[in-house]
Amino acid sequence: MLAGLIFATEDAEDRPDALAATLPFGGGTLIEYQARLLSAVGVAHLLVAVSRVTPALLGATSRIAGRGLTVDVVRSAEEAAAKVHPLAQVIVVADGLVTTDAVIEWIASESHEALLVSRDGDGAESVERVDSSHSWAGLARVPAKRLADVAAMPADYDFQSTLLRQSAQARAVQLLLPAATARTRHGVERNAASLLRRSKSVLAALGDRRTAWIDRLVFTPITGWTLPQLVARGVPGWGMIAAAGAGVAATLALFYLAMPAAALGVAVGTTAILSTGAMLSGLRGEDGLARVQERAIAALAAAAVLLLGVGGWRAEGTATALALAVSLVATAALAERAPAPRRRWWATPAAYPLILLPFAIGGVATIGLAAALAYAFATLGSAIEALRAKP
Repeated sequence: MLAGLIFATEDAEDRPDALAATLPFGGGTLIEYQARLLSAVGVAHLLVAVSRVTPALLGATSRIAGRGLTVDVVRSAEEAAAKVHPLAQVIVVADGLVTTDAVIEWIASESHEALLVSRDGDGAESVERVDSSHSWAGLARVPAKRLADVAAMPADYDFQSTLLRQSAQARAVQLLLPAATARTRHGVERNAASLLRRSKSVLAALGDRRTAWIDRLVFTPITGWTLPQLVARGVPGWGMIAAAGAGVAATLALFYLAMPAAALGVAVGTTAILSTGAMLSGLRGEDGLARVQERAIAALAAAAVLLLGVGGWRAEGTATALALAVSLVATAALAERAPAPRRRWWATPAAYPLILLPFAIGGVATIGLAAALAYAFATLGSAIEALRAKP
């Protein structure tokens, strides 16, 4: 069982009336971003350690609770120890910490008590020193009994610092944060302007978890550039859906006008909008909206393939293109449903409009459909073999 403990006690450096945890980040507040990362690794119970409660903090914790997490606001280690399940493993997040989902997953996957540390000179804004050459990098995994150990200490001891010392004295495993991550995507920030600069790198990293080649080469670079801009401008989720809706309408209209190359080009652009919109919605905790946009990518790709087949049928007077299109959609759907680990070269729905685009430009859409179908068959065959290889 995993629980989370986020510290939200320090004031922002440039906004003394606000807590650092409630500074804007990722379209919400920093604490909401931290909670989203914890929720993604299976945390269902969240403790928020505070010294004072502000209206902004109340609003943030209410929104976090509205997304399915149980949230308890605590003022001391004694309260935290009383609230947490005695068998829970607690992921501790330092006050003002900015990090990525990959780092959170790393420490959550540890089977032992662990501290994330950085070397001196790595560029990370660390919390405090652990030994002569390492500092705590703001994340820890501790058993629930460690909170009870801190609760037994004098009440005037700093909760966060004492928890770190107790864990270090218990010989927690030290995980060394990679220097590149420390410089750009991980650190403690309590200044609104510095947090905004850090957010651009962190937000750009969100697309790195998508492993398919189409995402790596096309959509992740687009998302990495546009997502920070959208967040900074406060673009709402429905705005991305409206833009994608216009793209879908334009795609259908161009197919109707027998302009398949232009239609596929617009479909690729619309897919990029949906991909970025899904990431933006996920960042804001709108998971349902994110799933809708992910499914819309597959639906748009299927519609584009089928309409290309219909256009080939009308232009050539034979059903070859249509048969290839139907076969492609069916094969791609089967490959997507295969519960096998994804390989980078595999096809995804987003890839098909881009693959078909150069063939449509060259006026050989039927050949493009045949090539895409062969690619889909190769993906499906590889998925089947991967499933057969499982013990």
